Amino acid sequence: MHTAITQAPFGRLPDGAAITQFTLTNAKGMVAKIIDLGGIITELHAPDRDGNMADVVLGFDTVEPYLADSPYFGALIGRYGNRIAKGRFMLDGREVVLPTNNGNNHLHGGPQGFHVVKWEAAIEGDSLRLSYRSVDGEQGYPGNLDVTVVYQLNEDNELVVRFHAMTDQPTPVNLTQHSYFNLAGEGDILGHELQIDADSFVAIDAESIPTGELTKVAGTPFDFRTPRPIGERVGQPDKQLRHGLGYDHNFVLNKPKGGGMSRAARVLEPVSGRVLELWTEEPGVQFYSGNFLDGSLRGKGHTYEHRSGFCLEPQHFPDSPNQPHFPNVILRPGQVYQTESRFRFAVEG
Repeated sequence: MHTAITQAPFGRLPDGAAITQFTLTNAKGMVAKIIDLGGIITELHAPDRDGNMADVVLGFDTVEPYLADSPYFGALIGRYGNRIAKGRFMLDGREVVLPTNNGNNHLHGGPQGFHVVKWEAAIEGDSLRLSYRSVDGEQGYPGNLDVTVVYQLNEDNELVVRFHAMTDQPTPVNLTQHSYFNLAGEGDILGHELQIDADSFVAIDAESIPTGELTKVAGTPFDFRTPRPIGERVGQPDKQLRHGLGYDHNFVLNKPKGGGMSRAARVLEPVSGRVLELWTEEPGVQFYSGNFLDGSLRGKGHTYEHRSGFCLEPQHFPDSPNQPHFPNVILRPGQVYQTESRFRFAVEG
C-alpha cells in the first residue's frame, strides 16, 4: 500500500480564502498533516518503541495563531531562511534592500515571507505538491521566483521535502523547513540526545549575525560529534551561547566529497526510544533549542514552555549574500535551485 492522502477544511484567511489540511498516512500508520498556508506541517505522528503514536511537532489547531504570533512553527521558509544583516546586500553592483523584522536584520524572508502565503496544492500520487510564485519586488527581493515544494511520506517513515525554484532575475534563494520537534510529544527537549555531523559552526555576534568566522566545535559546548543531551551544556558560560540565548547556530556539515545527500543530525529521545535523523543535500543545518518559547503560546492541548521544541533547519549559511567566502546562494536565470532533505523516524531499544 502506498501513502494515502486525504483533505479537509482548516479554516479561512482574513480575506476569506479557504485553507485546506492534507493528511498523509503511510502503511505503517505514520501520519503527517500539512496545510496550504505556508506549507505548514501541523501534525506529525510517529511511533515509540512500543508502537504508541505521538504528535512530535509543535503547532496550533487553527489558522489564526499561525498568522499572528507563530515562531514559524512547521513552516516553509523563503526566499531566504535565516538572517541577512541589516536587510541589505550588494548584487551585481546594485544594493538590494529588504524589510527588517528581527531587530536591525532581515529574518526568514521578511514579515510576509513564504510562511504566511497560501500555496497552490495538488495531490500527485503519494505526494503533496505545493507551488507559489513570488513576484518581482516581493519583500524587496528581485525577480519573479517560481517555487515548488513536494512533501512525501514514504514506507521508510521518512518525510521527504524536495525544493525546486527558478527565477528571471538574479536573486538569493535559501529555502528550508522550520518544524519544531519534541520526540517525547510533551515536556522539554533537554534530555533529547543530539548528534550533529559537523566539525565547525558559524560564529555569530550579539545580533545573531555571522562574524564570518567558522569556529571548530572541539572543546566547546557545540561539539555534538558524539551524542550529548541538548541540556547538558546549554547553560554554560560561553559567549556564543550568550549571543544565541542558547543554541541558535548554523553548523557546517561534514559533506562527502562532491556533495550530495548525507546525514546531518540524529536525535534520540531515550524514554520513548523515538529517533529522528535528518538527511540533507544542504551544506549547513541551523540547530535551535527553542530559546524564545516562553509559555505564551498554546496549541493542540499543550502550552509551549521554554525549550519545549528544537529545530533542525537544513540550509545554506546565514547572511551569505554579505559573506563572499560562504557557499553561493545567488540563483540566476537559466539555473535551477534544487535540494532535498529527509526527516527519517525510527526507534531504538
